[in-house]
Amino acid sequence: MSGNVVASLSGGQGGAGTAETDLITYRFLAGRGRDRMSRAELVTLDSAMSRTRTVDPRTAIVRRGEYINVSTYLISGYICRYMDDREGHRQLVALHVPGDFVDLHAFPMKRLDHDVASLGPVEIGTYEHETLARIGTDSPHLTRMLWYSTLLDAAMHREWIFRLGRLGAVGRVAHFFCEIDARLAMVGLSEDHRFTLPLTQADLAEATGLTGVHVNRTLRRLREDGLMSFRHGAVEIADPVRLARLAEFDPDYLYGDPPAAQER
Repeated sequence: MSGNVVASLSGGQGGAGTAETDLITYRFLAGRGRDRMSRAELVTLDSAMSRTRTVDPRTAIVRRGEYINVSTYLISGYICRYMDDREGHRQLVALHVPGDFVDLHAFPMKRLDHDVASLGPVEIGTYEHETLARIGTDSPHLTRMLWYSTLLDAAMHREWIFRLGRLGAVGRVAHFFCEIDARLAMVGLSEDHRFTLPLTQADLAEATGLTGVHVNRTLRRLREDGLMSFRHGAVEIADPVRLARLAEFDPDYLYGDPPAAQER
């Protein structure tokens, strides 16, 4: 696969700011600094992927504590990171959208302290850690951009802690959907604040630290107030300004490109 990708791109034109859907990793850092990467770096990243595979819905991809010698890139679908207690109660600690490296931090750590699983059907690409080490030597700027992507994960993690500790039920749910909408818009998967998300109300409860009953009531309130709806995996945010105000949502922590940069 990788050799064919390189061959097809060797005569290609265009800068890093274009859509470049000929690349498997064309959503990596889209709207979040991708324009700072050269064409050669983008091709290097694509060709370094060792394989792709599809994963069924609700399937474990990485188990907590197991040895890892590859890192995972999410091509399509949604992946969650979660932890559970001794009684089996689960807490979602991250949600990944296409274009994300899911476990790049496993490269130096070699294991995770949490589990990683698909939500709906997903397609993923894998990177051998030996290959990432070679990129670290041969492409220092690309390495910094990979590091940058892990720092974005950390920024989102801090915001999730803020959401759980500072906001009430309505604010937590509103904030969650504001963030996912913003992230999907960066990679071209939210149109006019409408997108699909294979999440159940139970999943949403685990991501927001609420009970299922509380989530149901909160979603009903948001719908009746004309702010947003979430039915059968379809999300429509009718009033993004009011929803963001209710959520105390400030997208600065997502480090998105200025609008002019996104339009290039």
